[in-house]
Amino acid sequence: MKFIEPRSGAGAAIVDGAKILLIKRVKEPEASHWGLPGGKIDLFETAEAAIIREVKEEIGIDLKEPFLLCISDLIDEEIGYHWLSPIYLFTEYSGTPMIMEPEKHLGLGWFDIDALPTPVTKAVVDAITALKEK
Repeated sequence: MKFIEPRSGAGAAIVDGAKILLIKRVKEPEASHWGLPGGKIDLFETAEAAIIREVKEEIGIDLKEPFLLCISDLIDEEIGYHWLSPIYLFTEYSGTPMIMEPEKHLGLGWFDIDALPTPVTKAVVDAITALKEK
C-alpha cells in the first residue's frame, strides 16, 4: 500500500539503565526489524495519549512521565511509506512487558544500547542517537 500523504505515529524509548526495550516487527514498514513499541496516532488523539495507549495494547505496561526525546522521519519512496513519529523517553513504567499482539510482533527483549540486535528500525537509530547526545 502506498501512502499519498505522511502518516503519524509515536514511539516509546523505554530505558532501564543502559538497556532499551525493543520489539520485533512482523508488518511493514520495516518488517522483521527490531523497533520501539508504539504505533499510529488516531484522529483527534494527542501523541502522548497515543503512545501510552499503543504501548498498553502492544506490551501490556503502563507508562509514566513521558519526555519528548526526538522526532523520527521515516521516508521510503520506493515502498511508498512516510511516517513522522515523535519518540518519547520513558524510564518509569508499571507491569511486566510481554507480547500482547503476536500477529504484529515476533519478539521482545532488553538490549544494551551499545549492542543492539540487527536489523533495527530508523526510529531506534534516531532514539539511540538522541539518547547518546543527552
